[in-house]
Amino acid sequence: MKYLGLLSIALMASVCAIAQQTLVSNQLNDVRVNKLLATMTLEEKVGQMTQLTLDAVISTDDKKVTTEPHTINESKLREAILKYHVGSLLNTSGKPYSREQWFTFISKIQQIAAQGRLKIPVIYGIDAIHGMNYTTGSTLFPQEIALAATFNTSLAYKTGEITAYETRASYIPWNFSPVLDLGKNPLWPRIYETFGEDPLLVKTMGAAIIKGYQGNLGDKYKVAACMKHYLGYSYPLSGKDRTPAWIPDRYMREYFLPSFAEAVKAGARTLMINSAEINGVPVHASKYLLTDVLRNELGFTGIAVTDWQDIKYLHDRHHVAATQKEAVMIAVNAGVDMSMVPYDYTFYNYLIELVKEGKVPLARINQSVKRILMVKYELGLFENPVGNPADYSKFGSAEFSKASLDAATEAITLLKNKGRVLPLNKNMNVLVTGPTANTMRSLNGGWSYTWQGEKSDEYAADKNTILEAIQQKTGKDKVVFEQGAGYDALQNLDNAVSAAQKCDAVILCLGELSYTENPGNVDDLNLPEAQLQLARAMAKTGKPVILVLAEGRPRIITEADSLSAATVMTYLPGNEGGNALANILFGDDNPSGRLPVTYPRYANALVNYYRKGTENGNSDDKHGYSPLYEFGHGLSYTTFSYQNLKLSTAKLTDAQTLTISVDIKNTGKLEGKEAVLLYISDLYASITPDAKRLKAYTKISLKPGEKRMVNFKISAKDLAFVNDQNKLVTEPGEFKIQIGDQVKSINYEGPDVVSRSGKL
Repeated sequence: MKYLGLLSIALMASVCAIAQQTLVSNQLNDVRVNKLLATMTLEEKVGQMTQLTLDAVISTDDKKVTTEPHTINESKLREAILKYHVGSLLNTSGKPYSREQWFTFISKIQQIAAQGRLKIPVIYGIDAIHGMNYTTGSTLFPQEIALAATFNTSLAYKTGEITAYETRASYIPWNFSPVLDLGKNPLWPRIYETFGEDPLLVKTMGAAIIKGYQGNLGDKYKVAACMKHYLGYSYPLSGKDRTPAWIPDRYMREYFLPSFAEAVKAGARTLMINSAEINGVPVHASKYLLTDVLRNELGFTGIAVTDWQDIKYLHDRHHVAATQKEAVMIAVNAGVDMSMVPYDYTFYNYLIELVKEGKVPLARINQSVKRILMVKYELGLFENPVGNPADYSKFGSAEFSKASLDAATEAITLLKNKGRVLPLNKNMNVLVTGPTANTMRSLNGGWSYTWQGEKSDEYAADKNTILEAIQQKTGKDKVVFEQGAGYDALQNLDNAVSAAQKCDAVILCLGELSYTENPGNVDDLNLPEAQLQLARAMAKTGKPVILVLAEGRPRIITEADSLSAATVMTYLPGNEGGNALANILFGDDNPSGRLPVTYPRYANALVNYYRKGTENGNSDDKHGYSPLYEFGHGLSYTTFSYQNLKLSTAKLTDAQTLTISVDIKNTGKLEGKEAVLLYISDLYASITPDAKRLKAYTKISLKPGEKRMVNFKISAKDLAFVNDQNKLVTEPGEFKIQIGDQVKSINYEGPDVVSRSGKL
């Protein structure tokens, strides 16, 4: 006990020392920033607020086509940095680069920056959203929707940590990730980039990956995170990308804002703004969201950067600015710090004019530039703007691949296992068929080597598709492949039927190819008819059909699922996803993923789990809440029992913390992992309450016969909701607590207002 006491004292001293060191560092950076800012001209300041894409400085031929091999045009680069004082560059020019190429590019950029009067380094940004996906040989992880299915924040942290390492190994210090949008609408083409539909899951997984990215920000293995897309981007009324949303402020604060509030608390240093509009107001023009809420309420002190040429869209698309110059004035006065221009210098020229005309205050410019310089100092770019290639020996290592495999394994979700058909015997002869069976596009999705991920088969040729992983697992002699159908057209269906009749089981791989943003918009969530025809043909053979879904959003699979003996969801599991799936299908690993979204039964019945009570209407209405699979659903090859749900008190007050405990036992014959989900229902409230909400979760591993007690702690504030006055309140009354099949009630006795500030 004495030793533990001394250890605790030493640990506290260490934490205090780190906090003190951080405080001193921040104070030093503040002094340095103010000193530098005082020496800058208006032109140098506005340049820091300007961000160009790499294409603006890349070498091209006389037809403006990028020449091969890609090189930087030094004349264009010198103009950008020395004439226009550009402070940031981003992106890749249509293809991934090797570490050596990135080193050449970033070195050249920083060499030119060092020739400037003030020698301010450029901050380079990239969309490394599931690994450093624009560098060849890097480690590609499961997309965020798959990470969310693990219900394991430690895996999110590890993913962030390795992604930061490999991004810095590419000499880039700024990652435009994570996406903290709430994935409520399956139509939206970027739902796979989110952590799902539940606010708690999104904010906790988001905070974990941010801490993995950033850590001690000055570390050579860390990057600045960028929370995006602030705010409400993921819930367009039409479901189509970058189209208008209609979200009441109360609803925004209840569901969409918490993940960003948590990210600010976690220390995220940059933020990217929603490209679209809410209630008729483009977010890039909203002083309320960008200043009143983001700065004054949430306390965010970092960089707010636009998305792709979104200031221009205030004139071209939203029509809230009569001219491009007026668009610049509106956006900067609203709170934009940096404009992703991304090709020209109109933003730079207009902003200088606006300051000289008194239409944008110089104080507003100084705010933005101070934020930008602060992040550059925090990243250590003034001392070490490029990095040392020798410091990154683990890049693309087996250790990192194993981490990706572990994440994919915990993500894969067993939705159905009729008659325990899974796991399959390795001695079985199987047919592998379907459009997603033999392509890395359906494992990686968009933002993989290229924007749309269409070249994953080329750049990940050394990785296993689903087919290749199964062949490796059982031997090629036991595996037959007939594609049967492409994404939306049949291909040699008769050959697939004939092959199925000769096999013991069919592994039917359906779903989607890669996409993102506008090219990923669809008008119908139903799977293409060709895929359903293949499913029907396989079922008619009488062989057990294992339906494997590789997709970025929940496409309607109701008919195909009704024909399967087992259904397995892989989401977009990354470069190791094929191996992870093969391990699960043949019993080398036990599935433990849970759905982070409600899987719809019908294309026009899209209801999130927490709103099921309000959407049902008449309880006898057959068109009420009836998902194919509910949020949190997921099976295992073993079984778990829940017993002895206990509450530390039956009546909760503000002065108390409620401890909730439950016993969980592995009652099966295999070791397995279980995501333990705690739901709470507010039975009656002044606002129609959600049917239930996830309030806590954890992931545990149990051997056969092993039992463990799991504890959660809940305060009155955890029971709060945003009322019709936009205040966060907890009202007196009865609450139902549910873990597994265990249910108990508790009463909260008040006072009814936990926070009248509206802060989350």
